[in-house]
Amino acid sequence: MANESLERAKNVHVWKCEEAGVMGAIHIILSTAGYAIAAWRQVAAMQRSGFANACTNFSKVVVITSVQQLRLLRLKMNLNFNASSSVVRLNIGGKKFCTTIDTLTQREPDSMLAAMFSGRHAVHQESDKGYVFVDRDGTYFRHILNWLRDGVVPTLKDSEYSELLREAEYFQLLGLMDGIKASLIRRKEDEEMSTELRRIDIIKCIQSERVRFRGLNLSALDLSKLDLSFVDFSYACLKNVFFSRANLQCAKFRDVDAEASIFHNATLRECEFTGANLRGALLAGANLQSANLQDACLVDCSFCGADLRSAHLQTADLTNANLEGANLEGANLKGAKLTNANLKGANLQRAYLRHVNLRDTDLEGAKLDGANLLGAIR
Repeated sequence: MANESLERAKNVHVWKCEEAGVMGAIHIILSTAGYAIAAWRQVAAMQRSGFANACTNFSKVVVITSVQQLRLLRLKMNLNFNASSSVVRLNIGGKKFCTTIDTLTQREPDSMLAAMFSGRHAVHQESDKGYVFVDRDGTYFRHILNWLRDGVVPTLKDSEYSELLREAEYFQLLGLMDGIKASLIRRKEDEEMSTELRRIDIIKCIQSERVRFRGLNLSALDLSKLDLSFVDFSYACLKNVFFSRANLQCAKFRDVDAEASIFHNATLRECEFTGANLRGALLAGANLQSANLQDACLVDCSFCGADLRSAHLQTADLTNANLEGANLEGANLKGAKLTNANLKGANLQRAYLRHVNLRDTDLEGAKLDGANLLGAIR
């Protein structure tokens, strides 16, 4: 009878600890203290009456209940919950966010975020307002939080998807990674379906003397190794087009949208890219000698080993561009933006760099003989 009563009491108290959550832990401990004193008195009386096993069973109750209480208290200390909610404050690379434990742990239970806030690990907090600091770029973290809240993949540009995918990989958000990849595949399929001409149509067109594809949507076409010299692509949509090893000498790309297109080892001598959007494009090994890239968006472009001799790059945006080993001899970079650009081993002899900000540019091993650096910021 005594064993049965103690077992029932144990179950009630363990259940209370589990159900009450972190905020009720202290209250349960205080109420349990009174129960423990009364129970010990009962055990002493039972021992005097010959119930030897009672003490052992009671010890089990106290141990199990105490373990539950200690776990709840530890969780409270680690996560610093307030008395009314489970709000978590995050500082992601200087950008601050507020969310809940449920948001961080339920949708992606195997992620790094879920592990951090599961209560199994101590979490370091800033002393002033209790923010948990994570040393990552917080630019795209709001998309991660929204994914964890509602499971919807945001609609972003391809370059932004690449950044978000990198963060998802870091935080081990497998569901978000799959969602981003699926979105990119659907986008490519949609672009291919909306393309106004096919490769075979392009081949037929270039047989004529003067070819113009002005304003057409040619997204995601494979135009590699074709002779497209002197073709006018002005104002066309050329996203994700494959121009690898194509002959594009003297072709016109004025104001085109060629984001993420591939010009690897293409011939682009004397091409016109004025005002073009080439964000994230691959131009490694391309011949861009005397090409006009004024006012072009060349953010995140790769020009590794490219020939840019005498190229016109006035006021072009080369932020985060990779120009390692590129030949920029005699190139005009007046007013160009080179923030975080990589110019390691580049040839900048006799290049025009007046008043260009080179402070955040990597010029290790670059050749600057005869370069005009008057007023350049270094």
